[in-house]
Amino acid sequence: MEARGDHIAIDVEAITSNLETKLQGNLVLPSHCSIFRIPTILSRHIKISYEPNAFAIGPFHHDNPKLKPTERIKQKYLLDLISRLSNPNNPNSSNPVNLNRKLIENLTKAISDVENDAREYYAGPIDMKGEDFVEMLVLDGCFLIELFRKNAYPHLCNECDPIFTMSCLLQFLHHDLVLLENQIPWLVLDILFEQTEMKSVQKKPLIQLALEFFPSLLKKEKPNVGNVQSNLSIIQNHGSRHILDLLRNSLVLNSDTINKRSNNEWEHIRSATNLRASGITFKKDVASESILDIKFFPKGGVMAIPPLLIQETTETVFRNLISLEQCCPNYKPIITCYAVLLDNLIDTNDDIQLLDKRKVIVNWLNNDDATKLFNRLYIDTYVKENYYYELTTEVNKYCKKSWNTYRRVLKRDYFRHPWASISVIAAFVALVLTFLQTLYTMKA
Repeated sequence: MEARGDHIAIDVEAITSNLETKLQGNLVLPSHCSIFRIPTILSRHIKISYEPNAFAIGPFHHDNPKLKPTERIKQKYLLDLISRLSNPNNPNSSNPVNLNRKLIENLTKAISDVENDAREYYAGPIDMKGEDFVEMLVLDGCFLIELFRKNAYPHLCNECDPIFTMSCLLQFLHHDLVLLENQIPWLVLDILFEQTEMKSVQKKPLIQLALEFFPSLLKKEKPNVGNVQSNLSIIQNHGSRHILDLLRNSLVLNSDTINKRSNNEWEHIRSATNLRASGITFKKDVASESILDIKFFPKGGVMAIPPLLIQETTETVFRNLISLEQCCPNYKPIITCYAVLLDNLIDTNDDIQLLDKRKVIVNWLNNDDATKLFNRLYIDTYVKENYYYELTTEVNKYCKKSWNTYRRVLKRDYFRHPWASISVIAAFVALVLTFLQTLYTMKA
């Protein structure tokens, strides 16, 4: 470069070469890329909903020193798994003498063969050597599979099991395993599950084992036994990219909402207490398989809502599901729309109390915390499609009819008790008789 007065000459050739080098890489996200770091615009509101408490799964939190103590638990679970495969007659043995080095080699080889595919599930480059990346996937994947198996088949646990004998670790895992940043590809889990299959133990598919580990994530009631296999088949055919994606599929694919006609507009509805004042009643819908299937019946003014469980992990689950929809290309924002609708319904503690009384929510938090949860849930998200447009339109149309409000007041003030109803009927009969008597007198 040469100085020209106050100006410095720009080396155009060097910049051109530099840009040319940067443009030579593959700049398009792979179709199955689905594990992202949470954008700052979302994580800044409540970081604890996106950060693991105890267990690092995958590369994003692998080097966090606060999570290193649980690495020994993962190693112990891998030891249990290998020992059981080495000595099937003694499933609870974890004696290193029983280890079969060939098994470990087979697991490592199987994951090494899909290393490049596994890396493509992550947005952005993974700064780990191939050996370290494969080792991490084997250790984390086998830990998850062993965790799900022990949860389903308690006889595989021994008395010293650190997770199933300590309640706090299970609580940590229910939080940590639903984090978008804390995932490994389902591809890896599927391969390791097949490699470690034991006919004498294994009766359930991996999808079922994983879903059973989160029994009361958002819904307290257990699904109907007759529908379980059908739902599992639907999810299996659709395919899941990781555990969080599987949980979303279990909500979305079992819902009628996914088939609703969407609209790019959002029509705000009143809060639950205001809707009640307008003549709308709330009913618990126990038949729906998904919490997303909120329905409105204009003929009776009834909003049927599948019961939602609100507990400590609810905000974490919703925030990470919403982040998945916000970050992944071509993901329908159905969970996000559900969060917006709940925010419409819940403005104050009175709304929470009303919905709790009608049993459409099961609130394990205090009313103030539950209200704040929904009021801040979808801040800074973008809802490009509204899957509840028809419902909100029907609700607002119903509320604009004055007769519905008058009927609500009449029912509340005059038909709440049997004696009040009898008094109203008697007064009406007396009014009719008086009118007839007057009419008869006039004719006479």
